[in-house]
Amino acid sequence: MAERVRVLLTEEEVDARIKAIGEQISKDYEGKEVHLICVLKGGSFFMCELAKRITVPVSLDFMSVSSYGTETKSSGVVKIVKDLDETIMGKDVIVIEDIIDSGRTLSYLLEMLKDRKPASLRLCTLLDKPDRRVVDVNIDYTGFAIPDEFVVGYGLDYAQKYRNLPYIGIVEFD
Repeated sequence: MAERVRVLLTEEEVDARIKAIGEQISKDYEGKEVHLICVLKGGSFFMCELAKRITVPVSLDFMSVSSYGTETKSSGVVKIVKDLDETIMGKDVIVIEDIIDSGRTLSYLLEMLKDRKPASLRLCTLLDKPDRRVVDVNIDYTGFAIPDEFVVGYGLDYAQKYRNLPYIGIVEFD
């Protein structure tokens, strides 16, 4: 089965929205330090661009959580592949995600992180797919709400392809 990618959000649109989110986070955390937790692999592109646009002190850590495998829909089974390197106790934490669809993975992850006693815990996603939501998740910072399409680019992949696209595209299958 062959696929092609159609542009949904241009590089310029994505860049402008990330800048706006960075400005809002900087305002919300004025006088504080913020600890960003990137959900790998997809969130890495977004987190790097976002961190550059936050003006308060930033520290970073990474987690790898899987619920997809090589499929285009979430399996519902959440697996922690890589845990945090540092404690988050007492820190102002923002979890950075590339996309939220069913909400299962993030609901599980946020509950687990709350147990680690951060000073605050917020969620930031580049893309929100509300039509796919099965579990309610409170998103504090959202880049774009998108339709229920399989998207790639800006860190998002299909079978490990297309992460490096500088825009968000919809995968269309022949």
